[in-house]
Amino acid sequence: MFEEAEDLLTVPEVCTLLRMGRGAIYPLLASGQLKAFRNGRVWLIPKEAVIQFIRQNSGLDE
Repeated sequence: MFEEAEDLLTVPEVCTLLRMGRGAIYPLLASGQLKAFRNGRVWLIPKEAVIQFIRQNSGLDE
């Protein structure tokens, strides 16, 4: 699934990958739990940040 993903993902793409809604993703971006940056009005999330978020929140990083 992640192999085909671009290096920079948009919020809708992250929603699809994580099977979460926008209402769950935006607070993660605002709090810094999911590392990202803005390009104008568009949030861009590095693919590696999504992988790191999954590892940290699933207990797989231990």
